[in-house]
Amino acid sequence: MKTSLTIRLILGLFLIDAAATKAADAKFKPLFNGNNLNGWEPTPGGNWEVKNGVIVGTSPKSERRHGILLTKNRFKDFVVKAKFRVIHGDSGFYFRVDRVKSGVSVHGFQVEIDETDETGGLYETGGRGWVHQPTSEVAKKRAYKKGEWSDLELIAKGGNITVKINGVISTKLTNDKSRKEGHIGLQLHGGQVMHVEYKDIQLKPI
Repeated sequence: MKTSLTIRLILGLFLIDAAATKAADAKFKPLFNGNNLNGWEPTPGGNWEVKNGVIVGTSPKSERRHGILLTKNRFKDFVVKAKFRVIHGDSGFYFRVDRVKSGVSVHGFQVEIDETDETGGLYETGGRGWVHQPTSEVAKKRAYKKGEWSDLELIAKGGNITVKINGVISTKLTNDKSRKEGHIGLQLHGGQVMHVEYKDIQLKPI
């Protein structure tokens, strides 16, 4: 009797937890609709298109400009989730950025997304450069591999920024005094053969 009651209690708690998780996920809204680039606009450089529900970015080595695909809207405090994979080159998931007149087109933060263990680090274009690079211990834990889909989670609230790759924290800033608002963007690095893909991009304001 006690065993049966215990099982029912465990199942009840599991269902409550599952319902709470589903309710939390329901607050996320897609930034990418899976069909076209409505809500986004590219800066000069490279090519962005939608194929089979995926944003595909490509550019040749001869392209010197950094092609950035930017959201039309600006965001302040939020949680973003996305999936990405790098076939070739050095990309980045930009946030809190402003447009500028230069070959890079923007200034702001980017979560580094490339072929190496630097993926998940934080770089500030037009500012401090590298703000944080993942340690070798973190790189081993997160099971990141070039050419395979990986999960990105970015939490930005005031000066507190957390970056997770495949559920593992790669970067964590506390009380950072820098940028607090701006566009979100996807990067094609200039001067490289580029092929990167993004999908399931969703955001929840906080």
